[in-house]
Amino acid sequence: MLLYVLILIPFTPGIGDIRKAKVEQPAQVLSADGKLLATFKPSNREWVKLQDVSPHVIDALISTEDHRFYEHHGIDFKRTASAALHTFSGDRQGGSTITQQLARNLYPDEIGRAPTLTRKIKEAITAFKIEAVYTKSEILETYLNTVPFLYNAYGIEMAARTYFDKSAHDLTVIESATLIGMLKGNSYYNPVINPERALQRRNIVLAQMVKYQRLTPAAYQTLQRRPLGVDFERQTEPPGPAPHFAQQLRKWLIAWADANDYNIYSDGLIVRTTLDSRLQTMATQALVWQGNQLQTVANSVWGTRNACSAHKDVFTAFVRETPEYRAAKQSGLADDAALKQVESDHHLMQSLCDDKTRVQAAFIAIDPRDGEIKAYVGSRDFSDDQYDHVQQARRQPGSTFKPFVYGAAFENGAKPDDTFVDQPVEITLAGGEIWKPTDDTPPSGRPVTLRDALAYSKNRITAQLMEEVGPSKVARLAYSMGVRDSRLDAVPSLALGTSPVTLKEMVSAYSTIADRGAYIPPMFVTQIEDRDGNLLAQFRPARPEQTLPPEAAQTLLDVMRDVVDKGTGTAIRTRFGIRGDVAGKTGTTQDDADGWFILMHPQLVAGAWVGFNDSRVTLRSDYWGQGAHSALPIVGDFFQRALRSRLVDPRAKFVEEKQTGLFDSLRTTIGTWWGHLFGADNKAAPQKEKPRAPRRAPAVSTSAAPSAPAVPAVPNATAPAASSAEPRDVEPPQIVAPHGASVPPLLSPPAAANGAQGAQGAASANGAAAGGLSPGLASPVPNAPGGTSPSGQTSLDQWVNQHTNGAGASSGTSSGASQ
Repeated sequence: MLLYVLILIPFTPGIGDIRKAKVEQPAQVLSADGKLLATFKPSNREWVKLQDVSPHVIDALISTEDHRFYEHHGIDFKRTASAALHTFSGDRQGGSTITQQLARNLYPDEIGRAPTLTRKIKEAITAFKIEAVYTKSEILETYLNTVPFLYNAYGIEMAARTYFDKSAHDLTVIESATLIGMLKGNSYYNPVINPERALQRRNIVLAQMVKYQRLTPAAYQTLQRRPLGVDFERQTEPPGPAPHFAQQLRKWLIAWADANDYNIYSDGLIVRTTLDSRLQTMATQALVWQGNQLQTVANSVWGTRNACSAHKDVFTAFVRETPEYRAAKQSGLADDAALKQVESDHHLMQSLCDDKTRVQAAFIAIDPRDGEIKAYVGSRDFSDDQYDHVQQARRQPGSTFKPFVYGAAFENGAKPDDTFVDQPVEITLAGGEIWKPTDDTPPSGRPVTLRDALAYSKNRITAQLMEEVGPSKVARLAYSMGVRDSRLDAVPSLALGTSPVTLKEMVSAYSTIADRGAYIPPMFVTQIEDRDGNLLAQFRPARPEQTLPPEAAQTLLDVMRDVVDKGTGTAIRTRFGIRGDVAGKTGTTQDDADGWFILMHPQLVAGAWVGFNDSRVTLRSDYWGQGAHSALPIVGDFFQRALRSRLVDPRAKFVEEKQTGLFDSLRTTIGTWWGHLFGADNKAAPQKEKPRAPRRAPAVSTSAAPSAPAVPAVPNATAPAASSAEPRDVEPPQIVAPHGASVPPLLSPPAAANGAQGAQGAASANGAAAGGLSPGLASPVPNAPGGTSPSGQTSLDQWVNQHTNGAGASSGTSSGASQ
């Protein structure tokens, strides 16, 4: 037996693991301004000190579970022998001490729960080790904070809140006895489901307290007749100020911790992020406020008080998709009978209507100078909808995609004052179909400048420009500027935003415009520290990648100023009073299924999307359905708050390239020639470097961010059609990360310093929905059309060929987005 015990010792938790569990701390996520955003706990548990627990709980626990707790060293040999004798005689009894139970709670995998001799020996060995490391008070504290109490409540604090709506410090004698009584069998003695059993068990605990002189007999006679007094309420973890952001960060952090031998639930990691808690609050308030306004419109339009009676035809299609309808059909009922049966359940119909007509929205703000994400709101209410509409949902961007068409044209040498005639447009596609884009006003027959065409979101002019530039070039430019995870169909209607993309991609691409054509991958982590504040890893922005010539980007930005000065986004000026140097674009998809607006400021680029989870549901309003009236107010309200609070400088200006006159050019040329000829040391006027927007000094990185497997997000399966061919969710461009590494979900922490500074990363094969790039790495720049880079990365031309349909593919016949 002794030999068997010695053999089992290596198969039990080590002293180091036990010491680690003694100081277990979950990772804390902090904002850039030092506010707590999230705590990554493995379960719904709140750790409380032993002195903050009612003494009645401790008395009830020791009296019932281990009355010689302070006398033994992990195993009560008397109790073990007594339990063995009773078990051999047919009356099975447990002999585990509190320390042994703690061993099972802390290490269920290592010890197991099978009623075998091996398990008991492992349990005993681990109990001895715990007693060697922990004091008795620490054992009690750890036990009370780790024991489960059903309903996702772990520990005495969450149990007290769940069953009695109070803190563990305030538990009375009978409440303490009720909770300790559950330890014998949580489900069997559940005071909510089985109150009679729970009452009997509670009184047994009270009797044990009398037996071991922790309760007087007189008090027992009074207390045993009292009811349980349960005040039940399920406890849910508070979502925090940025729940969708934290949700995506958790995925990345788990991969980082695994690669660097850390545990996010116990090692006390401190993760400092780029998010600004003040801007996050403003974004959330703006989104909730506008969402509530639009919900009132949706309720009126759909007749939600009477289960969507206003649009019976569409709602009937929803009913046919329910499990109840399918069950009715499988039972043999005809279609009409099955519909009638399901529709007779008024509660089901109302619930279905409310769910389908719930307005959704999303918002993200990025600093264009370094790619830092400053605000991130994934839905109206995380409690109701945990689906992340920032980086999971792919929706048609409508006219917010048009700047890529104009950017490609300006790169080709077009000027803002170039004109196209506003006339009917018919474009013949490869399959013989005719695409006829339209506007909400008839053709005027007059020439329209490119500046006005973008400002007023003219579909016919944009379609003609697209035909001249070429869909492949536009798709290539959009990809390089930031739309790197969604498939773009290189067809004429792409000009009107018919290929579904994510809000994160679009705001990232607009940040490229704001930074004079330089793309920087979005980043969300600046550094990671241990529990003592020691730096474990520090990250910096990725190296900028020039994707659009600065002159073309500057021209595009200037033209987009007119959108808010005189075009479809004038409410930014007139309604929200924003007087800063800003530019932007509205977007509305066919049938008003999606509303978009993105606004660029030198220090912040913010975008919002508004719609419904099911794109067959719309606001059905020519006014409210437009991005200028649905999404723009979210961005406008946010910027109004941010500018007033001076978190964003209202006086900031976009840095523009100084136009050089003929005389200046001649002087520079002569000066350079003179310097070369006579060896003048920089005395002649040199060619000035083109000015750029001011950048923050990048932090020195001390550790490389690890690569992690990408977790593809659930695509939006019901994206609205803007063409006869239904847009579909597709895989992203497959681009190999350096050294064959896979990449983490969502976003990239910025580049790390140990050799990754000049490396180029990219989205992994299955990182589409996550929108992820390899942490600490810039995105790939193809070396030559149709080829691959030396690192094996797919070139941009290869991506276009592999992941677009080609210019001749069908794009449908409808007009697509209008504004």
